[in-house]
Amino acid sequence: MSDSVLKKEFQKRDVERLRNLVKGKHGNRTTLGVGYQGEQEEDHKEGDVWEYKGKTWTIRDGVRENVTKLDKFKSIAVPLFCPKCKQVMDKQLDPFYYKSYGECLDCRTVFETTLKIRGEWESYTKDMFNQEIDNQIEEYKSFIEDKLLESNNSFVTEAGDVEKWVGGINKERAVESLDEVINYLNSLKK
Repeated sequence: MSDSVLKKEFQKRDVERLRNLVKGKHGNRTTLGVGYQGEQEEDHKEGDVWEYKGKTWTIRDGVRENVTKLDKFKSIAVPLFCPKCKQVMDKQLDPFYYKSYGECLDCRTVFETTLKIRGEWESYTKDMFNQEIDNQIEEYKSFIEDKLLESNNSFVTEAGDVEKWVGGINKERAVESLDEVINYLNSLKK
């Protein structure tokens, strides 16, 4: 019985398979197949979004991921750990700071303290205040533009009927009002 095992001839693919196992290349092929190769997958880069087999895919941080409906929730949810200091987030205080600044209360406190020590706190608060006013101005402009684009002046009642708005939008008055609001907000800037 032992003679039959020793007399067995090894084929080339057996030797290749053993070499691959010794080298740690467990998934490498030792033979070539002929015939159907399947669908060739396209090369995609970071941030690309594509459709494959009825699902939407993307590449984030070098990993191919399925885009789901929960991705929007994931982006607004507060993580368990602060992305900056990697400490556990407090359930009561940190959600507000994470949504506003993208970090926990402790990281924000350290940042603001260093600004105060350097003497840059006043200019920082002034810039933040002015940036908030600029955001308000942009919101007002987009609101007025949206309302002016609705030129048919109609609305839907609770019963579902479309009715015409009798008053209409006076475009000149709307622009004048917007200019007044913008001038007032600009006067608030420090």
